[in-house]
Amino acid sequence: MGQPTHAPKDRDWWRSAVIYQVYVRSFADGDGDGTGDLAGVRARLPYLAELGVDALWFNPWYQSPMKDGGYDVADYRAVDPAFGTLAEAEKLIAEARELGIRTIVDIVPNHVSDQHPWFRAALAAGPGSPERELFHFRPGRGPHGELPPNDWPSQFIGSTAPVWTRLADGDWYLHLFTPEQPDLNWAHPAVRQEHEDILRFWFERGVAGVRIDSAALLAKDPDLPDLASHPEPHPFVDRDELHDIYRSWRAVADNYDAVFVGEVWLPDAERFARYLRPGELHTAFNFSFLSCPWDAGRLRSAIDTTLAEHAPVGAPATWVLCNHDVTRTVTRYGRGETGFDFAAKAFGMPTDLALGTRRARAAALLSLALPGAVYVYQGEELGLPEAEIPAGRIQDPMYFRSQGADPGRDGCRVPLPWADGMPYAGFGSQQEPWLPQPVDWASYAVDRQRNDLGSMLTLYRRAIAARPHFGGGPLTWLPAPEGVLAFTRGKGMTCMVNLAPTPAELPGHSRLLLISGPLDDKGRLPQDTAAWLRS
Repeated sequence: MGQPTHAPKDRDWWRSAVIYQVYVRSFADGDGDGTGDLAGVRARLPYLAELGVDALWFNPWYQSPMKDGGYDVADYRAVDPAFGTLAEAEKLIAEARELGIRTIVDIVPNHVSDQHPWFRAALAAGPGSPERELFHFRPGRGPHGELPPNDWPSQFIGSTAPVWTRLADGDWYLHLFTPEQPDLNWAHPAVRQEHEDILRFWFERGVAGVRIDSAALLAKDPDLPDLASHPEPHPFVDRDELHDIYRSWRAVADNYDAVFVGEVWLPDAERFARYLRPGELHTAFNFSFLSCPWDAGRLRSAIDTTLAEHAPVGAPATWVLCNHDVTRTVTRYGRGETGFDFAAKAFGMPTDLALGTRRARAAALLSLALPGAVYVYQGEELGLPEAEIPAGRIQDPMYFRSQGADPGRDGCRVPLPWADGMPYAGFGSQQEPWLPQPVDWASYAVDRQRNDLGSMLTLYRRAIAARPHFGGGPLTWLPAPEGVLAFTRGKGMTCMVNLAPTPAELPGHSRLLLISGPLDDKGRLPQDTAAWLRS
């Protein structure tokens, strides 16, 4: 299969794209079995085209035992039967492209499933074998090897579960996440070659980009030292060896005009920017904005910091309010603590959904007015709240590995509502979906919002359509009262967001292009409301 002939003419599309995140399992069910699938996505492509998005980012659709929502991959060249077939994935990529929508797939390079052929061969081969060199197998410590090889912590926040599992033959293997996700040894050339081949496999099928999961975790100190005694440089986070890996990947991607977005959680701005240097990753997720509280000063600081981080390397920023791991925006903004922190998640947190919805509408206009690319997680355009999943139905390993303290991430992964009055809100299932929908889920359905001028869906559609008015210019802050954010971009476009308790006067303008909520009776912008203005 040769290089795709339908490569987009605009090679810089990713610099200002609106990218919609599809969590396939919960998007739409095409065969009625309770699980979302590629057939469901294909049937809803007209909806996504109508929404106006430029690309779709798919969470893993590969063959997987689903011990961690598909992030435990058993075969990168096969689609999991629950979702469909490889042929159907190829049709989806092509059909989306015909509608002007590109496809981004997820790659999980830090680990594979314990059902992956490589790991099964390693188990069968035994200690000291070449097969085990593809992973991190080590003898234990202690008189009888009964202690783990080191003190590394789990990457599931709040989890005290071990990252080493001992086999009957005495060897231990490393898994920074669950035991079903053994870490690969990226110092081994076969691991690097395999992943470059996987990239080519999907690029040959028309994929326009790749999102890299846990992008800063791949490389490990070969000695696997204790973290307590060797904190710097970190033995498994943000190691310098990573950049050679990503330069090799970039060489592959450049042959297809394909792009990368890295999941890079790093507090150090300079270290973060290194991943975005020419010849490495094109973009990376911006977690400081995602986790920022609904506070004018802190939002402005997050925006300024983000733009300053990206400027030296000429990379565009990315903006996102929510994803498949994070409490939904409507719920988070309706709580006393409006920032996001994995460690702060708990059951039964009180939420003012009316307040959260008002703020989420304003935040949508803020994020879509900023320079760079914007990611929209499925259901955010419907204003879906976080669902509280009954304990007996939770599937997320974060819940189990925290001994039930963390409610997990299933609450933002509940199957979407498409039609009021249909079984399971029109998700498509003939039986109960894999996660239960709240009793009021149909009130958020697409068919109820599509023609409602005041709905969240209408707001998103209008904002995405009007976003090009901001152009590609830089952001310039305007003088504004305390608690108010106001900036210009492009030719006479202003975004204003009022987080202050008192209404704010709008700056001079010739047209009110878009507003997240009504003005007050004096034509002022109320609290928790945003407006787009043309001068």
